[in-house]
Amino acid sequence: MTDTTATSTERPPVLLQVDDLKKHFPIFGGALNRQVGAVQAVDGVSFEVRRGETLGIVGESGCGKSTTAKLLMHLIEPDAGAISVGGEEVRRGRRGLREMRRRMQMVFQDSYASLNPRLTIEDTIAFGPKVHGVPVKVAKQRARDFLAKVGLDPNSFIRRYPHELSGGQRQRVNIARALALEPDIVILDEAVSALDKSVEAQVLNLLMDLKRDFDLTYLFISHDLNVVHYVSDRVLVMYLGKVVEVGPVEMLYTASQHPYTRALLSAMPAMDPDKRATEPPLAGDPPNPINPPPGCRFHTRCVHAEEVCKLKEPFLTRVAGEGHFSACHMAIEGSGHSQAPQRVAA
Repeated sequence: MTDTTATSTERPPVLLQVDDLKKHFPIFGGALNRQVGAVQAVDGVSFEVRRGETLGIVGESGCGKSTTAKLLMHLIEPDAGAISVGGEEVRRGRRGLREMRRRMQMVFQDSYASLNPRLTIEDTIAFGPKVHGVPVKVAKQRARDFLAKVGLDPNSFIRRYPHELSGGQRQRVNIARALALEPDIVILDEAVSALDKSVEAQVLNLLMDLKRDFDLTYLFISHDLNVVHYVSDRVLVMYLGKVVEVGPVEMLYTASQHPYTRALLSAMPAMDPDKRATEPPLAGDPPNPINPPPGCRFHTRCVHAEEVCKLKEPFLTRVAGEGHFSACHMAIEGSGHSQAPQRVAA
């Protein structure tokens, strides 16, 4: 894991920088089919990922995790915000996106829908390199090499089609396809959630080995907090399109500062019957993203909510330790919340 206690001069460089990323999906209605609202799927998300680390992204369904991933890949065009890879901002347009997608690849949840049923496995993996100018012969050899890297015998699989493979085998093919362009960053969007537990463990261990062997940087999106704990160096928590907490994995799991993060962690399945929750940690569903509540978006479900939470939106502020930030009025000095740290008079 990344040494989160290292000084800034010793830490690896920032590879991916995201600043104030936004995406609102318009809703049309009425007799004239005019815009009557917008779903605020991603609303001002900022974070950074350093070379060689794994950033886990967690949150309830609908919080904006997968939309953020698609915005990073420009599968969906962002409304606002900046994305930089290796210090260079991703420019819109064919050339800018082409270079970005060579450096950043994505593995999706649905292993079957991600593959073209009419292409053999060899052609599937070789397709990306060929599009980026790699000669056909070299691209096919690369397909064979990466099949072997993900644990599939090239001689047995290059002529097969997706429907002839199991779910775990298809996901290994998707991983090989992503790696065939030799990217720096791989986005894994619920990449193991559709697999049974024995296959999931095998694929997770494969991902860890590939990260080490190819010096990869991962964005690992999942609803499974146990899996995120296992693979991540840092964890980012999203709620209703916003980042509510981010920090080193052990610090966040043992000393979380945001009530939403604590609720998610308390919902994790426990092997010890004495430690199992008997009451749901959260009541009700998240508010409507078309018309989110003012102030802190979590205040409608938070047991610690006070008047300031309804009126003023909290900002990410440093809390317990190095690199640990929380967007909660209880963590902001002098915010007006009764449990917030009080400012010390000069």
